[in-house]
Amino acid sequence: MSNKKSIYAKFLNRMKRYAIKKLITWKESQNRKPLIIRGARQVGKTWLMKEFGKTQYKKTIYINFEDNDLMREHFSKDLNTSRIIEGLELEHSKIDADNTLIILDEIQECPKALTALKYFYENNPQYHIVAAGSLLGVALHENISFPVGKVDFLDLYPLSFLEFLEAIGEENFVKLLENPASDNIKTFKPKYIEWLKKYYYIGGMPEVVNDFIKNNDFQKARKIQESILSAYTSDFSKHISSTGKLKIDLLWESIPNQLTQESKKFVYKKIKQSARADEFEEALSWLINCGLVYKINRITKPALPIKAYEDTKAFKLFILDVGLLCALSKLPARTLIDGDKIFTEFNGSLAEQYVLQQLKTLEDMEVAYWISKSGNAEIDFVIQTDGYVIPVEVKATTNLQAKSLKVYREKFEPEISIRTSLADFEINNGLYNIPLFMAGKFDEILNPNEV
Repeated sequence: MSNKKSIYAKFLNRMKRYAIKKLITWKESQNRKPLIIRGARQVGKTWLMKEFGKTQYKKTIYINFEDNDLMREHFSKDLNTSRIIEGLELEHSKIDADNTLIILDEIQECPKALTALKYFYENNPQYHIVAAGSLLGVALHENISFPVGKVDFLDLYPLSFLEFLEAIGEENFVKLLENPASDNIKTFKPKYIEWLKKYYYIGGMPEVVNDFIKNNDFQKARKIQESILSAYTSDFSKHISSTGKLKIDLLWESIPNQLTQESKKFVYKKIKQSARADEFEEALSWLINCGLVYKINRITKPALPIKAYEDTKAFKLFILDVGLLCALSKLPARTLIDGDKIFTEFNGSLAEQYVLQQLKTLEDMEVAYWISKSGNAEIDFVIQTDGYVIPVEVKATTNLQAKSLKVYREKFEPEISIRTSLADFEINNGLYNIPLFMAGKFDEILNPNEV
C-alpha cells in the first residue's frame, strides 16, 4: 500500500494544475479572504492545497477535521480567532502570518470552523487560510451557518484535456496550441486525436491518470474508475435515507442512457414510467451540490444575460468526468482501437460530455443550451463570455453538416459562432471551426482583442 502511495506521490509531484495560478493570484490579492475550494471527491483538492503550500509558503499547517478529534474540538468551542490561532501555535509552533498557509480540509465535519472563516476575515485577515470538503456543497444546504460574502471561492474539476497532455509529458504539444492556425497542428493532428481518444476513456480523475501513465493498462484504469464510482454511491448511503438513496441511484444511473437520445433533454419518466419531477428534485439537488452532476438549462432566447432567459424545468445532465461516464456506461476499451468509433459512440454523447467538461474549467463562462420552438433545431451549448453570447455546435467527427447551427445563425445573426469537431481550425465569416482538442482554448481563441 505504501509503495502505491509513493508512486502516486511521484506523479502528483510533476502534475501541473492550472488552478495553482489562481491560488497565487489569491495569495497576492490586497483584499484576500479565506478561500474555499469546491469540487467533488477525488478531483485533487487536498493535493492542490498542499502543493500550493509547499511551493508558495515557508510553512504549511494541515488540518483534516475528518480524522483530527483534537482540532475538531478546538475549533468547536467558540469563534474567538485569537484563541484558535493560539491553539494552532501550541500544536504547530509559532505562525508567521505572511509565510504560513493554514489548510482546513474536510471542513464540513466541523461547522464552527466554517463559521469561523467569517471572523478570520473580519478580525484577522492577515492569515492565509484555504479550506475544502468533499461534501461541502451538501453540508451547506443542511443549515450550517455560512460566512456569506466573507470568503472567496475556487472551483476544482478533474484534469482538463490540456492538463492531461501535460501530465503525460506532452507540454510542447500544449504550447503548440497557443497558435491555433499553426500548420504543425495539422501535421501532428493524428497524435492529438489519439490522445483525445485516450482522454475520452481515461478521463481526468488524478488517480486514474496516474495509474494509466504508470501501467498503460485500460483495464486497470477502469477498475479505479469503478472504485471511484463505488465510493460515490457509498456516500449516498452514508448521508441520506435509504429511500433517498434509491432515488439518487435511479437518477444517477439513468444519465448515460438519457445522453444517448437524439434530444438529450433530461426526462424524468425515463428513470421510471411513473417518475415525477417533484419526486426526484431532492435527489438531483444532492448530486449537483456534491459536484457529481452538471445541470445545463435551456434558454428561451440567446440574449444577455443568458441566466435571465433560462427555463429551469428543461435541462440536460452531464456527470463530472468523461472517463467516469465511460465507466458508468460500461463502454469497453476495444472502442479505442476500432477506428474513430469512440467519437460516435452513444450518439456523440461523449463528445458533448467532453466539451462541457472543458467549458467548466474556463473562468467566467456561463453555459446553457437552446432549442427552437418547433424542435427542428437544437444548439448543444450556448456560452456567455466577455459580453458575447455564442452558440457552440459539437460534432463528434469531421462531419461539418450543422443544420441546427445554420438555423440559429439565420435567426439570431450572432457575431461569433463555434463549430467544434475533428476538422481543422478555420475562421469564416464569424464561424469558428475549432478542433475538439482545442476546446480548452475557447476563451483564448475568442478573446475580443484577438478576434
